[in-house]
Amino acid sequence: MPRNPDQGRAATLRWHTAAQVLATLRRVPGITRAALARELGLTSGLATEIVARLRDLRLLTEAPAPVVGRGRPTTVLRPHPEGPVVLALALRQEDWRAAVATVDGRLIEPRRRRHPSREPDAVLATLRRAVDRARDRYGHRLRAVSLAVAGAIYDDHLVQAATLGWGAVDLRAVARDTSLPLLLGNDATLAGVAEARAGAATTAGTALHLIVEVGVGGTLTIDGRPVTGAHGAAGEYGHLPFGDRALRCPCGARGCWDLAVDGRALARHLGEPPPVDALSYAWEVIRRATGAPHPGPDPDPRSGRRVPARDGGDPAARRAVDAVAAALGDGIAALVNLHDPDLVTLGGLGPALRRVAGPAFDDAYAAGLMSVHRAQPPPVVAAAFGDEGPLHGAAVLGLDHITGESALAEWAAHLRSAD
Repeated sequence: MPRNPDQGRAATLRWHTAAQVLATLRRVPGITRAALARELGLTSGLATEIVARLRDLRLLTEAPAPVVGRGRPTTVLRPHPEGPVVLALALRQEDWRAAVATVDGRLIEPRRRRHPSREPDAVLATLRRAVDRARDRYGHRLRAVSLAVAGAIYDDHLVQAATLGWGAVDLRAVARDTSLPLLLGNDATLAGVAEARAGAATTAGTALHLIVEVGVGGTLTIDGRPVTGAHGAAGEYGHLPFGDRALRCPCGARGCWDLAVDGRALARHLGEPPPVDALSYAWEVIRRATGAPHPGPDPDPRSGRRVPARDGGDPAARRAVDAVAAALGDGIAALVNLHDPDLVTLGGLGPALRRVAGPAFDDAYAAGLMSVHRAQPPPVVAAAFGDEGPLHGAAVLGLDHITGESALAEWAAHLRSAD
C-alpha cells in the first residue's frame, strides 16, 4: 500500500505510462526503444528506465532486430516469454476458433473446430475444455478469457444467437470456477474494433465496419473504440428496415436488411428453397455467377479489384448476386448518411459480392448518398482480417483488460507474492 498521497500518485503515473507503452507495442509491433520514446514524447533515459521496469515485471523484453544492410545492430521490444496472455475465442455459426494473444497483439497457437453439436451445453463444454487446456499450459500467465459471439449482446449477456438457433444462454460456464474474467462481445463489433486498431481502418478516426454472413452486423468505431450503446447492443444493422416489409425476420421484426443481403436473399431471387446453410449457399451462388471454382480472395484485400464473370457463368446467379449487391450498397449508403464515417470496411461475403457485382453495388451506393457525401464518398474497402476479424477483436478486448492500469498493478502484486 502506498504510504502517502504522493506515493499513490506516483504509482498511478507509473501504471498509466506502462499501459501507454503496451498500447504502443500493440499498435506498432516490434517497435524499438528509440521509436517508443518518440511516440510517447519520452526522453531516452526515461524510456530506458520504463523498459527496464517492464522487463523486471516480465511484461517486455528486448530482442535483436533483423539486420538490414550495414546499419548498427539494434533491438526491438517483444512480449516477455513469462508475461501475461489472453485466451481469445470466437463462437461462429459453424465452428469455434481459439488463439492465445500476447501483449503485442500477436495470436499464437490458433485452433479451429467445427461444432459437433449446436446444443448450447455441448458447445459451451467444448469451449470450457479449451479454457482448461490454456490454464494447464499457461498457469498464472493466463489473465482473461475473451469471447466473440455471433449473437445479440445486452448488458454483457447473450440474449439471442439466431444463426445457432439459440435464445438467451448463460455463457459464464465457459470460465466458471476459474477465477478468470470472461469478457464478452458481439463478433461483428469486435471485428470492427480489430480493423480500427490494426487492420484496414487504422487511419480512420471514424470507421464503419460491416460483416455479411447470415445477415449483416457491424459497428461504428471512433478512435478505435466501438459505439456500443447504453446496454452494449448497438450495431444490429441487419435489423434496420431496409428490406421487404412482407418478410418476417427470425428476430420477430418485418423488413430486416438481413433478409436482403445474404444467402436467403439469393435463394429468393433464384426461386430456390430457403437454404439450410445460408452462408455456404451464398458462396456457392457466387461461384456459379462467376463460373470459377471459387471466387477466392484478392491478393490485396484492399484493392477492390473486380472479378468479371467467366464464360460459362450462370446468368441467373449473376442477376441474383447483382440484386443482393445493390441491396448491400443501398444500405451502406444509408448508414454513411447516418454516421458520416471516414471509411467503410467490409467483411464476410461483402468483398466478394462487391468484386463480382461491382457496377450494381457502386450504382446503388452512389444513388443512396446524400449530395454532401457524393463529391468524396467514404471509401468502401475489404476488411484486412477477413474471417479472423472476430478472433482478433476478442484478443483486443482481452488485452485492453489485462493491460489496463489496475490489471498491471495486480500482475505486479502477483509476481511479488510468488517471488
